[in-house]
Amino acid sequence: MDALRGFTLLLLCQSAGEALARLAHWPLPGPVLGLVLLVGLLQWPAVRVPVEAAAQPLLGHLSLLFVPVGVGVIGHLGLVGQYGVQMLVALVLSTWVGLLVAAWVLRALLRRETAAPLAP
Repeated sequence: MDALRGFTLLLLCQSAGEALARLAHWPLPGPVLGLVLLVGLLQWPAVRVPVEAAAQPLLGHLSLLFVPVGVGVIGHLGLVGQYGVQMLVALVLSTWVGLLVAAWVLRALLRRETAAPLAP
């Protein structure tokens, strides 16, 4: 029953993100906004437990979720040939920016943790 609640929560977050993106006319995809909403909701165990029950079986089949992306790339090979170098540069740069930002956030959080006084 937890898995069903988890799938319901996942779909509600995605739908809420989609509605928010359309209503606010933001240039972000709805599923991205839904994911941000889900991350906030995962702070509560009442949300975390059912979502975990729904997500665990999906993780075993995660590689299948990349098949549509591969088919999409194959469907647009002309664009890949035309903009391949630019796409590769954007991919490499965005990967490095993401890694650097993650390292910066981790460093800041670790500093804050070590600066906080220990509880007795």
